[in-house]
Amino acid sequence: MAFFTEKAAVKGDFKITATHQGATYFFASKKNRDAFQAKPERYVPAYGGYCAVGAALGVLLPVDISTWQIVDGRLVLNYSADVQKMFNKDPDGNLKKGDANWPKLVADHAK
Repeated sequence: MAFFTEKAAVKGDFKITATHQGATYFFASKKNRDAFQAKPERYVPAYGGYCAVGAALGVLLPVDISTWQIVDGRLVLNYSADVQKMFNKDPDGNLKKGDANWPKLVADHAK
């Protein structure tokens, strides 16, 4: 996973990591890692890093990291720029549907 700055996703260094809820995150700097460790909920992507529209539809889809955006204080990713446009037509509705579907998606796909 990349650490997100205000402007762009930055590729993380494999030597600077943190683990949170079983996922390993890579950071561009120790300062970024320390900020993450202090408040991981501020940086962890919604829906486990899966596509927000996919979650709203009840399916797990991969993401294009360049689609990142902060919506209501949450890091949201989508499958593609076109899917992100779909998400942005009704972000509140998509988040509400994704939040409702997420527990079942986790239960169905948990290891």
